[in-house]
Amino acid sequence: MISIAVEQPLSLVIRQDQQIEPGPAEVMVRVKRAGICGSDVHILEGSNPFARYPRIIGHEMAGVVEAVGPGVETVRLGDSVVIDPVISCGTCHACRTGRSNVCAQLEVLGVHQDGGFRSFVTVPAANAIRVSPDLPIGVAALAEPFSIAANVLNLTGCDATDSVLVYGAGPIGLTILQVAKLKGARCIVADLDAARLETAKAFGADEVVLSKSSAVSSAVAGETEGLGPTVVIDAAGVPSLLAEALKLISPAGRIGLLGFSTHPVEVIQKDIVSKEVAIYGSRLSRKLLPQVVDWLESGLLRPEAMIRHTFAAQDVEAAFALIRSDPSATIKVQLEF
Repeated sequence: MISIAVEQPLSLVIRQDQQIEPGPAEVMVRVKRAGICGSDVHILEGSNPFARYPRIIGHEMAGVVEAVGPGVETVRLGDSVVIDPVISCGTCHACRTGRSNVCAQLEVLGVHQDGGFRSFVTVPAANAIRVSPDLPIGVAALAEPFSIAANVLNLTGCDATDSVLVYGAGPIGLTILQVAKLKGARCIVADLDAARLETAKAFGADEVVLSKSSAVSSAVAGETEGLGPTVVIDAAGVPSLLAEALKLISPAGRIGLLGFSTHPVEVIQKDIVSKEVAIYGSRLSRKLLPQVVDWLESGLLRPEAMIRHTFAAQDVEAAFALIRSDPSATIKVQLEF
C-alpha cells in the first residue's frame, strides 16, 4: 500500500508500506478519501508543536471496512465509515468527565500516531463511525472538521438567541459558520481575504467584514444593536484577536479559542470580569462525529461546495503546493486513494 509521510520538516515522501492487520477490538479501513487540514501543512512546515517525526499524516478520512479483529460488533465488513482521530485512555479525569478530547494520554492519528494518508489504516473499532453508503465519500470525509466546529459551539453554548462573530473564513471558520447557522444563530464573519468572504456569504453569513479595510468594531456594533456579539470564535488563531474580542463582546458573552500559538498576548482582567465573559479553549472533538454524521446524512449540513480540489494520492506534492502557494483558491483539498 502507499503511505504519505513527513520524514522531517519540508520532506514529504510517498512510501510503500505493509498494511497492518487488525487485532482485538480493531478494524482495518480501506481509505477512499482524505482531506488535507491546516495542521497537516503545519506538520510539513515544522510548526506543529505536537508532531513527532517521521509521521504518516492525515486525520480527516473516510473509507470502507476491509477487515475486523476479534470482538468487533459495532461495524461489519463493507461498512462505510469515517474515522475519529482522537484516541484516549478512558480512565483519566478528562475521560471520566466526558472530555476525552483532552485526555491526559491523548494520541491523535496523523500527529502523535501514524494517520490516514495511506491505502489502509487500522484503528480501534470505537473510532470507526458508520455512515450511509449513499453519503458521497468526499462529504463523509468532511465530518471530522465539522466536529471541531460542533465542539467549540457546544462549549460556548451557541443557540438561536446568539449573534456570533467568527474571525477567519478559512476551512474551520466556514465549518463554524455552517454549524452556527444550523443552530439558528446570526453570524458575522471577518477576514482579510475578500474571496474567502464571498465564500462565507455563499454559506449563509449574515454579514461579512473585510478587516483589512473596515473596522470590525463598527460592523459588529451595527449588526448587534451596539451590544456586541454574544459569541466570538477565533478561527484564525491570531493571539492579538483575544484582546479585541474582549472589547467587542457583549456582557455575559462567550469566547472560543482554537489556535495553538505560543506567543503571549496581553489582556486586561477588567475586560473579562466586568462583563463576566467566559473564555473557552476548544481542542478537537469529544466524540461528536456521530452527531455530525446525522447532520450530513439528513441534509441539515450541505457542505459539498467546500471541496474545491481533489487530487490522486500520488499527486500529494501538487496538492500541498497549491495550498501553500494559493490558499485563497482552496477551501478543502482532498486526496483520493
